[in-house]
Amino acid sequence: MNQHEDKKVTKISDEVIDKSNALKRVSQEQLQREFDYIQAEKLLRKMLQNGLITEVEFNKIDALNRQTFSPFLAEIMS
Repeated sequence: MNQHEDKKVTKISDEVIDKSNALKRVSQEQLQREFDYIQAEKLLRKMLQNGLITEVEFNKIDALNRQTFSPFLAEIMS
């Protein structure tokens, strides 16, 4: 076997993956909350950059926005 060839390993298992649970649908309401949170976060960041709020205020407002909008991606982004 040539040392430059790519090797692939395949795990064989009896486990069956339920695709309906693996891929959950996102509701229109959830998408809207994500969008609203992202827009609020952009505005908040501009306010911070322009010196209109402090970093402490930014963090407090952002925490309130996360509670209000309940964005799924906020968990990943922090």
